[in-house]
Amino acid sequence: MARPRRIVLVRHGESTGNVDDSVYEREPDHALALTERGLRQAEDTGRRLRGLFGRERVSVYVSPYRRTHQTLSAFGLDPELIRVREEPRLREQDWGNWQDRDDVRLQKAYRDAYGHFFYRFAQGESGADVYDRVGGFLESLFRSFEAPDHPPNVLIVTHGLAMRLFCMRWFHWTVAEFESLSNPGNAEMRMLVLGENGKYTLDRPFERWRDPEPYGITG
Repeated sequence: MARPRRIVLVRHGESTGNVDDSVYEREPDHALALTERGLRQAEDTGRRLRGLFGRERVSVYVSPYRRTHQTLSAFGLDPELIRVREEPRLREQDWGNWQDRDDVRLQKAYRDAYGHFFYRFAQGESGADVYDRVGGFLESLFRSFEAPDHPPNVLIVTHGLAMRLFCMRWFHWTVAEFESLSNPGNAEMRMLVLGENGKYTLDRPFERWRDPEPYGITG
């Protein structure tokens, strides 16, 4: 099994929906584009990635949304060194189709009270639903490591919630731990690094907005 030395997770750059939530009433979530600031954020992250990967090969997985594809394009990675696959299981949490801004704000308040992992948006998904499909992607990713010529790097361009849930599944975090963490900022990276002991560690933690509140002891 040729496990990669690095698995890099990147959230998309700032999108039009990040600066004006009324846009969801006029455009589908998947079609929202990067802002000029978001493009610059992605370009800055791209310079870091190019320095990190050097001339090594990279297996890339990207969410099917416009803003994630634009983020990946802005990285400026050498097309001769990357293998890109669009991965629908890495898409954003589904909040319904055409979104009424006031209704979404109300549902976000309900979610905050009910719990981000378990609350399911009307006509959409819960965090638990996204966890399940991210888990399915992880199983496929593990199988890809069986190829003897698998690239030494994996790059995943996705969304903030999916990044946290990927790490939750990988490191066996509890729901309480997940609920205590904040999403990364736009175009922020987190990296899983393979150690000499054969285990992966996270290069830096997600910011914590509260202490975990578990229901019991786990281990």
